[in-house]
Amino acid sequence: MADFIGMGGHGLYVWLAYGIALAILLLNVVQPLRQTRQLLNQQARRVRREKGLS
Repeated sequence: MADFIGMGGHGLYVWLAYGIALAILLLNVVQPLRQTRQLLNQQARRVRREKGLS
């Protein structure tokens, strides 16, 4: 198992690359969800504000 993780002395670079790739993939999922929620909240505030003015 140690040989698998160490990967012949290149383990740090390989696992770091996997970690960075995973982080980027997660951001590609999470960021649009956050932006959608923010947009919906802004629209709801706008609608409430417009209802209050009329």
